[in-house]
Amino acid sequence: MAANRRPTLADVAREVGVSAKTVSRVLNEDGPASARTREQVLAAVARLGFQPNLMARNIRVGGPDTTIGLVVPDLGNPFFGAVAGSIEDTVRDRGLTLLMGSSADDPDRERALTDKFLARRVSILMVVPSVGADHSPLKAHRAAGLPVVFIDRPGVGLATDSVVSSNRAGAHEGVTHLITHGHRRIGFVGDLPTKLYTRRERLAGYRSALQEAGLPYDRALVTSAHDQHGAAAATSRLLELADPPTALFAGNNMVALGIVTELARGGRKDVAVVAFDDVALAEALEPALTVVAQDPEAIGRTAATTALSRLDGDRARARTVTIPTRLIVRGSGERPAPAGIGALSS
Repeated sequence: MAANRRPTLADVAREVGVSAKTVSRVLNEDGPASARTREQVLAAVARLGFQPNLMARNIRVGGPDTTIGLVVPDLGNPFFGAVAGSIEDTVRDRGLTLLMGSSADDPDRERALTDKFLARRVSILMVVPSVGADHSPLKAHRAAGLPVVFIDRPGVGLATDSVVSSNRAGAHEGVTHLITHGHRRIGFVGDLPTKLYTRRERLAGYRSALQEAGLPYDRALVTSAHDQHGAAAATSRLLELADPPTALFAGNNMVALGIVTELARGGRKDVAVVAFDDVALAEALEPALTVVAQDPEAIGRTAATTALSRLDGDRARARTVTIPTRLIVRGSGERPAPAGIGALSS
């Protein structure tokens, strides 16, 4: 065998002195082979470092691959990393391997990734849907028995299982926390694009908390950001208003980092902050960051167990599972509103 070349089935057959078909029978356990031949083949496989092409085999015999395809918008976001880790932990005992790809929240990239996973004949497909994506092309695969699970956001054009957080209720609780500390000018810095499901739901929770407290909804206090840098710029603009907010609600973890960075840069210790989703080192900030924490481990575990039940033959109607959030009070949301500047009257 030439150097720097991956060993093939033919190389194993040549090493043992049998046909490639015999090697295939041994490895796939789909035909007769003597104990002696089996022992020699497995020894040659180990000696040569041969790795079977499972994808090619599964396509040839018409069976699924032993993999799960997961499409997320951002591989660098700790939230999606935690979701993926929980999925992996849950399916490991079933002999399944997790494959991931990033859509960058682009529907075309998402479709290209799902097409690649489908071509590989994955056993399960999981997707964090992009804004503008059409999932109706997955209907035929779903009808043929492929478990498809949407995570974090529902899909469009396909009735299938979804696992989401209690976005609206969580945002309502976080904003109410700020209101109870005297704030009535509360800014909202959320995701882009504005049509994103999680952004819509969290903004709805923000608005419902204001309404419940009898506070007006001011469009000037609502802005969007795509990343940490954009959130810092949005925070700066909000604080430059003639009647600026005394508190800010961050729509996600990356936005929260931008907000606290901008406040620290400007030495603004008078602005209260509550973030949706926890942030790494949140307890190390000064003050420690109060958050509405999601449970990415529970989301991943629930998505995985739901998909496995479908794989095992569950044909019940598609269902949406909502994972509760919880308010973690640490300090940043407890700064009282400055007297006379947007504070609640007694």
